[in-house]
Amino acid sequence: MKQRIAHIALVVKDYDEAIQFYTEKLDFTLLEDTRLSEDKRWVIVSPPGANECSLLLAKAANNKQFQSIGNQTGGRVFLFLFTDDFWRDYNKMIDRGINFVRPPKEESYGLVAVFEDLYGNMWDLLEPNESNKGVI
Repeated sequence: MKQRIAHIALVVKDYDEAIQFYTEKLDFTLLEDTRLSEDKRWVIVSPPGANECSLLLAKAANNKQFQSIGNQTGGRVFLFLFTDDFWRDYNKMIDRGINFVRPPKEESYGLVAVFEDLYGNMWDLLEPNESNKGVI
């Protein structure tokens, strides 16, 4: 049997501002934007070259969901964006106004820095080192 995680739902305030952030600031690809009802859309974005998991941008539909925007994990790093060239992506993100809350640091598993998305969710930008490319 083979299973995989296809999408991770990310609660957002507004579909269009989230699409703009992910496509223009992080170079994600908009894979799908289908209207399901007057208030609901099926919006999928993914990093360039990604084949497995993608983000489902899910607009908050009630007060409890609105309270979770930007804090879906209680302030911990939520998502991990792997790169094949840390400094290329880091410098591009800095130039585009991305807020890094922890500077680049060489760890045992690779080069990593923590940044915030437009709502404050924390992400790792990570280039695994040679010994961890297939592991993490």
